[in-house]
Amino acid sequence: MSPDAPLGRGPKVRTAVLAATVAELAELGYAGFAVDNVARRAGVHKTTVYRRWPDRDALIADALADSAAAEIPLPDTGSVEDDLRALARGLVAWVKSPGGQAVLAVMVSETAGSASPPTVVRHVFRDRIRQALPIVVRATERGELPAGTDPVELVKALVAPIYFRALITRERLTDATADSATRLALAGAHAGVFG
Repeated sequence: MSPDAPLGRGPKVRTAVLAATVAELAELGYAGFAVDNVARRAGVHKTTVYRRWPDRDALIADALADSAAAEIPLPDTGSVEDDLRALARGLVAWVKSPGGQAVLAVMVSETAGSASPPTVVRHVFRDRIRQALPIVVRATERGELPAGTDPVELVKALVAPIYFRALITRERLTDATADSATRLALAGAHAGVFG
């Protein structure tokens, strides 16, 4: 969008800036990220960005959290297997999306020795895990999982194979990837591994 066509001050500005942030991260990673470039991509002045977000880390965290919240469903189907499968498939789809690619670019830049992403970016992951915990709690209450199943460990076990394939082995992610992660996490839960 051109800076000549002002967006105003409402939700459209926020949406444009967050989308530009994700695009900037996906393209340049954390080390190359610049608020000036985000403002240019969004078609706003950089003071507009700084008025809403005090620094680049706050902007990045908001953009990544917004992307994850919008693209990874937190299902409640009444079946733990269906819920975990939907969660895993949503994660696979998100990892392949611009928002997911931005997260991977940030995390890869850290492991490559570039400028480290802020701790607040890690909180995006922790917050998403926290939001998924009710899936496990509800399943335990329904008797689908053993009493005492640790929701945090089960959700981590579900998402770990997906991130491993995305970041380490660089495998193509598919619904089959998500389904396999679901089966593994459920097998561990039923065996009492997460209790």
